[in-house]
Amino acid sequence: MERRRGAELEAGLLDAAWDELMESGYSALTMEAVAARAKTGKQVLYRRWKNRAELVLAAMRHRTGSITDDVPDTGSLRSDVLAVLQRMADRFESIGPDVIHGLLAEAPDLDPEVFTRMSPVMATIVRRAAARGEIPTADLPARVLTAPANLLRHEMLLTRGPLSEETLTSLVDDVFLPLVT
Repeated sequence: MERRRGAELEAGLLDAAWDELMESGYSALTMEAVAARAKTGKQVLYRRWKNRAELVLAAMRHRTGSITDDVPDTGSLRSDVLAVLQRMADRFESIGPDVIHGLLAEAPDLDPEVFTRMSPVMATIVRRAAARGEIPTADLPARVLTAPANLLRHEMLLTRGPLSEETLTSLVDDVFLPLVT
């Protein structure tokens, strides 16, 4: 059997982590089980991810893509923000509330960057909107930029089912747009 290396090895590890997560759930997921599923040793996992929370986040990004790598550009501030929130909601639905709750329980084990990943996305969207003349300035406080994503995360924590289109629309129309226009 040929040894996997580099991107092929990492993809195999992340696929194994995702499959184990979906089969066992977050609370039962162990590095040992993922390593066994990937037919490797757990030290191979620990060389790449320092704990299961980081491994699960990497597996999620591998499986569902990264929102930060593809910032929506629909030509409208409202539509761009709705598109970002919809992607977040879709990811929540695909991974389920138990994974979100498990990750948040281990938040101290995560790189703080995890909680600021949406800032550059929103800054890009707002810069584009200001350039189009939709809003007076792109120079907004960080809390305003992150309000839609943070409020959606709050909804995710309190919701065990899918997030409605009405919820997403309200976050944009009733909260975010009045803050930036």
